[in-house]
Amino acid sequence: MISFKGAQYPKSVILYAVYFYVRFPVSYRDLEEIMAERGVDLDHATLNRWVEKYAGTIADEARRRKASTGCSWRMDETYVKVKSRWTYLYRAIDKEGKTLDFMLSERRDEAAATAFFVKAIGNNGWPDKVVIDKSGSNAAGLFNMNCLLVMGNWCWLIDVLQVKYLNNRIEQDHRFIKKITRPMQTFKSFNSAAATLAGIEVAHMIRKGQFGRSGMSGFEQFAALAG
Repeated sequence: MISFKGAQYPKSVILYAVYFYVRFPVSYRDLEEIMAERGVDLDHATLNRWVEKYAGTIADEARRRKASTGCSWRMDETYVKVKSRWTYLYRAIDKEGKTLDFMLSERRDEAAATAFFVKAIGNNGWPDKVVIDKSGSNAAGLFNMNCLLVMGNWCWLIDVLQVKYLNNRIEQDHRFIKKITRPMQTFKSFNSAAATLAGIEVAHMIRKGQFGRSGMSGFEQFAALAG
């Protein structure tokens, strides 16, 4: 359960604001006006602090609670601007389109790809197959994972496919993330970007029905993850 102890506003107000920001394409100033119309007077800096403080923690809970995913993965990265510099959002979905994991990185190289696969496998188990693009760094990251299997005396390896058309699904999946981040323009810090993107990913997972709560609204499912 996420603690809201000491918060100036009720938990429901905080969660509503955070959910609205990560689910819909609005800026902080837009959301400031929306909240004011609902009788909640706060500034955009407060909204930013709420997203940074709670979105990432809710995402951690979402990873634990999401329904099981498939063993055939599609992995790719997309670009996100932070302080006028490009950073890289690593993402993976299964062949049905369900989100597996995500990670923001300042670099796009073998070390970053390896770190992402370590994280994704730690949260989801080992895949049977991973489809990637022609990226050499992603291929190197998967080679490192297969080396771990060999050293562990496993009798199978991850099947790695570098076929562009098979990866179209995750490239299409990036569009939701891009749609929500577009009004946000440039993130002011890496931590703010990572927390916000994590929240956006959770909202996207809710849209995909990954928490098995079809009778609840999107906000209700988001709030339930906060405990």
